[in-house]
Amino acid sequence: MRLFLTGCTGFIGHGLVPALEAAGHGLILATRHPRQARRLSAIAQVVEADTRQPGPWQEHVATAEGVINLAGEPIAEKRWTAEQKTLLQQSRIATTRNLVETIAAADPGPQVLISGSAVGYYGTSEGGEFSEGSACGTDFLARLCQEWEAATQPAQSRCRVVVLRIGIVLGSDGGALGKMLPVFRLGVGGPVGSGRQWMSWIHRTDLCRLIVAALAEPGFRGVYNAVAPNPVTMGEMAVSLGRVMERPSLLPVPAPLLQALLGDGAMVVLKGQKVGSTTLKDRGFNFAYPTLSEALEEIVHVSS
Repeated sequence: MRLFLTGCTGFIGHGLVPALEAAGHGLILATRHPRQARRLSAIAQVVEADTRQPGPWQEHVATAEGVINLAGEPIAEKRWTAEQKTLLQQSRIATTRNLVETIAAADPGPQVLISGSAVGYYGTSEGGEFSEGSACGTDFLARLCQEWEAATQPAQSRCRVVVLRIGIVLGSDGGALGKMLPVFRLGVGGPVGSGRQWMSWIHRTDLCRLIVAALAEPGFRGVYNAVAPNPVTMGEMAVSLGRVMERPSLLPVPAPLLQALLGDGAMVVLKGQKVGSTTLKDRGFNFAYPTLSEALEEIVHVSS
């Protein structure tokens, strides 16, 4: 299948691009960072584009058979100033609207759109449990996810739409875990904040496998929680990582320090939500790394 990708140079894209090529797909990588994209693949077509704005890149969408939309400014790496919040919104919602408008106007156009969202859709809770049918939260991130998903709806009359509410993606070369590994190797690791907050996570390999499966299987349609079946608390994550790395996990990162660095953005790691993946189980998707210990063993072994 000829696929048009956004967000290809991010942490997920570094695993997804080779996984899609291994599955036999031809790729068009739309990016503001063409050099990075070309390092990901020697055979993919690279299109320099700011997908937040309409432009010639949309011609490539119209000729594609499928679209994978993972564009978005990183959520928890900068303070949520008014300017940063606008960037978080535009990088997701404007891109998605531009893609969907192109899909709606194309003939015949793409057959499938796989679009990212996040488990932040549900808001945060220490005691609640969430499934795809749970209500949307009320905080900034929840409203952002709601608008992001709503932007895909006009495409539903033209193609199959799959929305993935992605949890914390684990891998050695990026994301939250990528930042924790060097600290734990020094023997000064520990939980972030109280340690009681839930982490609904997924190994990057499983997320890539899920996207490949959603492309291939027509039964995939609608919203899915892209999380492993066994969420953990931050405290459990720290203990498991320390055990796998044979390092202590006793020194927590104080919440005030993180809030000083990230402002409102700190809530992404200081608060969480317990999210289930029953719908994926019902679809017959099998996780290669269903438990945290299995995921960490693989990741630490590869990175060591």
